[in-house]
Amino acid sequence: MTDALSRLLETRDWLMTDGATGTNLFNMGLSSGDAPELWNADEPAKIAKLYSLSVDAGSDLFLTNSFGGNASRLKLHNSQHRVRELNRLAAEIGREVADKAGRTVVVAGSMGPTGEIFAPMGTLTHELAVEMFHEQAEGLKEGGADVLWVETISAPEEYKAAAEACQLAGMPWCGTMSFDTAGRTMMGVTSQAMVNMVDKLAYPPLAFGANCGVGASDLLRTVLGFAATGTERPIIAKGNAGIPKYVDGHICYNGTPELMAEYAVMARDCGATIIGGCCGTMAEHLVAMREALETRPRGPRPTLEEISAKLGGFSSEDDGLGEGGAKRERRGRRRG
Repeated sequence: MTDALSRLLETRDWLMTDGATGTNLFNMGLSSGDAPELWNADEPAKIAKLYSLSVDAGSDLFLTNSFGGNASRLKLHNSQHRVRELNRLAAEIGREVADKAGRTVVVAGSMGPTGEIFAPMGTLTHELAVEMFHEQAEGLKEGGADVLWVETISAPEEYKAAAEACQLAGMPWCGTMSFDTAGRTMMGVTSQAMVNMVDKLAYPPLAFGANCGVGASDLLRTVLGFAATGTERPIIAKGNAGIPKYVDGHICYNGTPELMAEYAVMARDCGATIIGGCCGTMAEHLVAMREALETRPRGPRPTLEEISAKLGGFSSEDDGLGEGGAKRERRGRRRG
């Protein structure tokens, strides 16, 4: 293994990635409904600041501002012709920030879902999905990304298309799915099914896992599901900072830095190697997470009861793994 992320994985038993992109950019003035990717060209200093917040907090890896940078998503903003440019800029800004860090920091080129539904229910074909992801991947590669980072995927077909696109671009990649409906993705994929899918890919990811979803407890339940398969591939845990709530017309997350520190340590002990935050996770959360990971010794694998006691109850009784999983979950739920 010769790429930057692989080298880090060879020498470290955990890595910390970044936090939220959207939450931080909204705090910088991004308006709801606007495409964050346009800021790569229009507000490069703010994007550099976004990346620096993670690096300064101790992240070993951060994602580029390119989550919605595919042609389908950018078409909503009449910018589908700018895919290559906007992704290149996202990675170029990231490369500059990472190279100034004074240590190895990995620039991960974020690639989110297309937002389209696959045929026959929708119009998206495998070939078109590969084409869209490949176009985005080439822009990120051109800008200097170390690795491609496919995230928040729900459909196995889309995950497979992204894998093929990464191979066409000749780039190493990581890929996470979002488990938010009773331990399953929106398209019904369980943690065990994801491991089975990843193992069969012709071009598998360096690491795989879960991001976003509901809350930290649910995400760690999914990580336990990954680990239970015995997989030796590094697992990614990138959970939200608590549960979203509307406050004065804005979405806020109730996860404190202390809670996210507990989450980070428990994610490591559940079996995750790459640990970070998703929606609502700010620099102060990352600082607390890094300190906890560095100072708290590794412990035994947490039980569902321990997870719910420290991070809050689960959103559903079913963990997506069948009868046995549901029984385990009922014991782990917090009363009241």
